[in-house]
Amino acid sequence: MTASRPISAPVPPRRRWGLLLGVGLVAAVIAWLAFGGIGNALVYYLTPTELLARDNPVGQTVRLGGLVKEGSIQRSTSAITFVLTDGTTDVTVVSDTLPTSSFREGSGAVVEGELNGDGSFVAHQVLVKHDENYVAPSQGAVPSHIPDGG
Repeated sequence: MTASRPISAPVPPRRRWGLLLGVGLVAAVIAWLAFGGIGNALVYYLTPTELLARDNPVGQTVRLGGLVKEGSIQRSTSAITFVLTDGTTDVTVVSDTLPTSSFREGSGAVVEGELNGDGSFVAHQVLVKHDENYVAPSQGAVPSHIPDGG
């Protein structure tokens, strides 16, 4: 006696289309879930020129990005004031949130807040843009984030 495999019947065309539709629907849902969250992770910001070119930007919560202008940082115990520029337009930023120690003149920054009627920008959050280039300390040197003697 020899065992033979059962002969499988061909899938009817109507069932095949239903199967293809189901697979396509599952693929579309997976793609939507995967790529739908990307928009929330991106940080969009306006330059000072773009912000001031808007119609009535006063009071709108926006993200403003640019370079911290040389010689513009003024710190107090509870606030910081500096000028953010895109090379064309300057905006004075006032924040009671003190940025990280990597915040300095000439560095990039993104601030979130509102433009006041007097033209200053009140920031609720200050994000410092970091340089993508890593440079390892030379042989025997102490990395910059470690205090001397530590």
